Amino acid sequence: MRAVIVAMAAALGFVAVVVSALPTAVAQEQAQVSLRTLHVQGNVHLIAGAGVNVVVQVGPFGPVVVDPGPARMGKQVLAAIRTLSPRPVRYVINTHLHDDHTGANDIVAAAGSPVGQGRGSTVIGAGLQATRAEIIANEQVLQRMGNPPAPSKPAAVVLWPTTTYSNPSKEFFTNGEGLQMVHQPSAHTDGDSLVFFRRSDVIAAGDVYSTVSYPRIDLAAGGSINGVLEGLNRLLALAISGEKTEGGTMIVPGHGRISDEADLVEYRDMVTIIRDRVQDLIEKKRTLEQVKAARPTMDFDGQYGNAPGWTSDQFIEAVYRGLAGSR
Repeated sequence: MRAVIVAMAAALGFVAVVVSALPTAVAQEQAQVSLRTLHVQGNVHLIAGAGVNVVVQVGPFGPVVVDPGPARMGKQVLAAIRTLSPRPVRYVINTHLHDDHTGANDIVAAAGSPVGQGRGSTVIGAGLQATRAEIIANEQVLQRMGNPPAPSKPAAVVLWPTTTYSNPSKEFFTNGEGLQMVHQPSAHTDGDSLVFFRRSDVIAAGDVYSTVSYPRIDLAAGGSINGVLEGLNRLLALAISGEKTEGGTMIVPGHGRISDEADLVEYRDMVTIIRDRVQDLIEKKRTLEQVKAARPTMDFDGQYGNAPGWTSDQFIEAVYRGLAGSR
């Protein structure tokens, strides 16, 4: 059966990674999950099926992995990376702190080897990381993972970033192209990074952008609807459309399908419309329950309102509390 699955995957142009012989009930369920590797463009590939979009840049220097996914999928993600490149992982980049994007940091980083970052970066625990890839994120990610508000507990130290940046952006060069990490404060969280592979013309957007849900705004981690909109507009400033507005810069959301500038414009406009509707209701002194009853997301719920764990009401509440609190 496995041979049939692999053969079908090859015929369709992607690699299926199937894991078997796992003992627990959860692992047995995971064994049914096959990950797909898709070429985005240039040096950049996407690993889909891990619960989040894992972006991998490959080249002679070794893979760069953006958001390796949740811990439960770490071994599968690493196996998928190995189908793209046999070289040691050089960098793991986190677009933000949430464990569905950072939980596999340890597994993937342990399969790598480090490279010094030079000026403009802070290296944490360098003496403990001699045989591991560097984990890079904005400094707010480290602060949130190491010192979360009660009752949350700190993330395991092996998941923490080992290199952080505090400037508006961080740039370095690897595998024949420049990488630019752009900090987008107070968006999905206060530590979001957009990761721009400049020669490949691909941007990993993290959870600032999704094609399958409304923006997930983590108020407790410093997120805000206006920050999300600033992040979407920053993405639009970086992206360039191709002929007849198709193609050009490819944008990989944290969840959902690969997009171009036209897709992003539609999403930005949707978020703007809902923000303005909620803001108008707040100015009319409507309560949260009255705003929910007004259904400001109604005409978009069919496309974005069915995401697991993030309902339309949760989105409206996050928008309302953020806007009402900023007045």
